[in-house]
Amino acid sequence: MARCMKCGGMYKTGGATKGMGFKAAQSSIAKKSGVSMDAAGAILASSSRKASPAAKKANPNLKKVKGKAK
Repeated sequence: MARCMKCGGMYKTGGATKGMGFKAAQSSIAKKSGVSMDAAGAILASSSRKASPAAKKANPNLKKVKGKAK
């Protein structure tokens, strides 16, 4: 814990930062790849299903994606 210089309150230091949400990641893929939002969602879902067990442990939200990995 560290003390805020402005308000004097305490805040957490170190540790993992919160990752990008599904919609933001989908938008990023659509913009970078030049594909539709639907196609970007399919790409993101596919990569989420293929994520390693270590990645799923670090980000449990990856387990929420429906379907089976091929």
